[in-house]
Amino acid sequence: MVELSARTLHRLPSHVRVPAYDRDGLRAGIVHIGVGNFHRVHQAVAVQRCLEQPGHEDWAICGIGILDGPEARAKAEAFRRQDGLHTVTAFAADGSKAVEVVGAMADYLHAPADPDAALRRLAAPGTRIASLTITEGGYGLDKALAESGGAGRPRTAFDYLVEALDRRRRAGLPPFTVMSCDNLRSNGDTSRAAVLALAERRDGELAAWIERHGAFPNSMVDRIAPRVTAADRQALNAFSGIEDALPASCESYTNWVMEDRFCNGRPPLERAGVSLRDDVAAFEAVKGRLSNAAHMLLAYPAVLLGYRLINEAMRDGRLVRLLQDFWTLDAIPLVTPPPGLSPQVFTAQVLERFANPGIDDQVLRVAHDGASKLVVFHARTLAQLIAGNGPLEREAFLFACFARYLLGVEDGGATFPVDEPRLDAADWARIRGGDPLAVLHLSPFTELRLPESERFRDAFARAAQALAAKGAGRALAELVGG
Repeated sequence: MVELSARTLHRLPSHVRVPAYDRDGLRAGIVHIGVGNFHRVHQAVAVQRCLEQPGHEDWAICGIGILDGPEARAKAEAFRRQDGLHTVTAFAADGSKAVEVVGAMADYLHAPADPDAALRRLAAPGTRIASLTITEGGYGLDKALAESGGAGRPRTAFDYLVEALDRRRRAGLPPFTVMSCDNLRSNGDTSRAAVLALAERRDGELAAWIERHGAFPNSMVDRIAPRVTAADRQALNAFSGIEDALPASCESYTNWVMEDRFCNGRPPLERAGVSLRDDVAAFEAVKGRLSNAAHMLLAYPAVLLGYRLINEAMRDGRLVRLLQDFWTLDAIPLVTPPPGLSPQVFTAQVLERFANPGIDDQVLRVAHDGASKLVVFHARTLAQLIAGNGPLEREAFLFACFARYLLGVEDGGATFPVDEPRLDAADWARIRGGDPLAVLHLSPFTELRLPESERFRDAFARAAQALAAKGAGRALAELVGG
């Protein structure tokens, strides 16, 4: 096995694609906060394609990690040792796979170790885009305000952005574009609201300057990137022939649709397969309400049934039928796709992607932070079904499964970890208090107003009773008719 570094690129196995540009000449025009698996297989790969175009070497990435702890420090050390390089192995549905070394990241900074170094890089004249992958739960406005460290004491991603923007304004520099790459509807608008709220708290003139001169393009991002376990890392490195401390894997499918709304230049993203369009919201609706929503609908009954991998769950015909019924009867009639996109073709592709045998995507990864994701991906469909007197059986079943998932015990008696950072002590007290409708009253679900719908309360109660009396398997079989 060849250890990954800039010095060994010329010695890598012939089946590995390597950066087709001179990394010595790279300059970081993009600073990215949150260099996790998804960023490494999505934005970093797209930027690599841009760097392969002559004359665009000033659009490399400087990664910034803002989390602390042993794992975060080990990641920073690995990137230092590997000169910012990492491998990406893409698995196609037919079982084939391809590996490449991504060299788009010219530098990596661990912000807790040196916050001012991260701020200096964000405020540097060469930084023209600040991008984010901080997960859906990282965008709450109340969360951003409550967790802010304030001026000079950055704690959150938005603290770093606002402090850096203030430094730029005082230095007479233009703002950078804030480019969210998270799985969130209107992610640019949401980022804008958080940045402006923190800026207003600090200085009204700063907020006005950002609002007048800044840019926050909305985008839709799509690629499945499972968590890489120690066993996965060993298998990925065995295939590549490279000793990589931070290998990432993904499906061969990738998609990125974004508004062409930048205030300080951008790389040639269209040459990297990015669709620059004005109708991002329509793509967001299709992906969020048909693909991401289906992922959540699949995850909770799957974990109760004992499945731990998404592709294993997709071999259960009852779960496949649940998704098909959800699309046909509930979601597709309520979604207006962009021109040229067929929801039926799209959902057929989603089934193939979920079943990809090379993607060992963990059910618990999808289920994680459901209190945030259920709101993001099911709120509009739920509201329309309730208001329009539509069918509620599958949505009620989803929330009933989520309620049982929160107990951390599958139907067979085995336990599993529950990771719900949005639930507070009062929420957990409700869950354990014996109220059969407790999950409908959890604080993250307040905006859904589920207890106000008698039809939904009744459907939820029936689903919860069926799960308790018959287990997820029989309840699911009855729901889908066999």
